Amino acid sequence: MQEIVFNGVVGRLEGRFHKAENPKAPMVLVLHPNPAQGGTMNNKVAYTMFQAFCDMGFSVLRFNFRGVGNSQGALDATGVGELADAIVALDWLQNRNLESNQCWIAGYSFGAWIAAQVLMRRPEVRGFVFVTPPTTTYDFGFLTPCPASGLLVQGGKDIIVEESSVEMLAEQLGTNKLVRVEYKTIAKADHLYTNALKDLYDTICGAVPDISKGIVQKVPHKIAHLLADDYV
Repeated sequence: MQEIVFNGVVGRLEGRFHKAENPKAPMVLVLHPNPAQGGTMNNKVAYTMFQAFCDMGFSVLRFNFRGVGNSQGALDATGVGELADAIVALDWLQNRNLESNQCWIAGYSFGAWIAAQVLMRRPEVRGFVFVTPPTTTYDFGFLTPCPASGLLVQGGKDIIVEESSVEMLAEQLGTNKLVRVEYKTIAKADHLYTNALKDLYDTICGAVPDISKGIVQKVPHKIAHLLADDYV
């Protein structure tokens, strides 16, 4: 994993990049939760998502939005600045994976809302993973019809985002018969996926290869290091 810095709209942005050995491997951008609530690229859920994609053979980029960590600029947290940062990050990722066979976007909570907006703006993005999309806080209506196949994951014990609202979003996105949208719940998971990170990892690694139509290969699960609560 490489520590990287790239130019954003309002200054340099810091990130972590994993380059797959296969130059034609799929790539994915992973977006972290709300910076106004302490969200960073080292959030445990975001890191679990990053590791899952690495282990499935993706080239993976996660980064800090403006004003977070060592990323320059003032904290935004409205979604406008974060969307601009995500677009720049996706450009950076694509420019370093010119032979890649597929592009994905992923995000957790607030990051899922930003990822959904990127999905609608960039037709080359052909897959997504939204973990706990904040459907009770933000409007996801712009996603209908859904332009790509993907996965939504929700915790059964989440008291911040209503499980029924995420299920409804999954049903709405699944009305487009040209794409495949999977919805998975993790019964014991709360909003932070406390003691459920391995379940989240397994859920992503189990669903993404099928959704990708064989482009992503299933791999043995190998995340004993993720079971500790202090791995980031």
